[in-house]
This record gives sequence, structure tokens and C-alpha cells, in this order.
Amino acid sequence: MLVNMHDAKTRLSKLIAAAEAGDEVVIARQGKPAVKLVPVRPPGFHFDALAHLVGTVPDFDEATDEDELVLWEGGP
Repeated sequence: MLVNMHDAKTRLSKLIAAAEAGDEVVIARQGKPAVKLVPVRPPGFHFDALAHLVGTVPDFDEATDEDELVLWEGGP
């Protein structure tokens, strides 16, 4: 939904509720889109947080060799 600045000032609570519900809320200045209201994600882990690293570890599902396993377990 596109809302002009004056309407946004008077309906801010409803616009925030709409954005939190997943609606796209864009506030316009003089008929031109200026900002978009988006909900803030709660802090914590999100499953997609490390998605950009998936292709960087080619041996992710390979078995760990014994020497590396010893290092991971705190060995010499």
C-alpha cells in the first residue's frame, strides 16, 4: 500500500500493524515513494543467517579425518 506523508502521520499505528502482518507499506513524499515500513526481526538465530556460506565449505558432509578430529577434540 502506498500512503502519503500526511496520511502516514495520522494512521501510523495502523500502518505499523499492517507492516507487522506482512503487508508492504510505502510512505510517499509528494507522490514519490520515500520509505518502506518493515518489521524488525527479533534477535536470535535465523535459519537463513548462514545461507551465504553454504557453497564455501565443499567438504561439509565428508567424514573428518583422524588427525583433524584429534585437533577438534583438544589434542596436540
